[in-house]
Amino acid sequence: MNAETIFKFKKLFEMQRRELFAKGLGGQDFHLPKDETIDDADMSSTELEAGMKMRLRSREALFLRKIDEALQRISDGTFGDCGSCGEEIDLRRLEARPTASLCVHCKEDQERQELAHIDGHKHKSLGRKLRLIESAS
Repeated sequence: MNAETIFKFKKLFEMQRRELFAKGLGGQDFHLPKDETIDDADMSSTELEAGMKMRLRSREALFLRKIDEALQRISDGTFGDCGSCGEEIDLRRLEARPTASLCVHCKEDQERQELAHIDGHKHKSLGRKLRLIESAS
């Protein structure tokens, strides 16, 4: 990847980082009002809104971490290289998902492994616990 393209991504990440901080990432208070006169419907609505704000902030914090990791890869000279196989990540993928750290093939493999684990494979600790229960019988 040429220096001009890397510079373009660095500027993009720096801009996104500034925007997240300008929105006040992490600076929002999520306490619920303690007013005795609030009815159940208002309280439910307030709790729902607070939960949504917390999820949004959590996603923004995760995105910030990915931006920081991408900036670190730029600094290390590894930006654009797959973190798994070492091959260069296709520019179209980086343009679609600039924080990507895996090439399409490695990301697909990772997702297949995650799906296989979720789709019926027992967790190792669960298997051990079941064997202990069976042997105690």
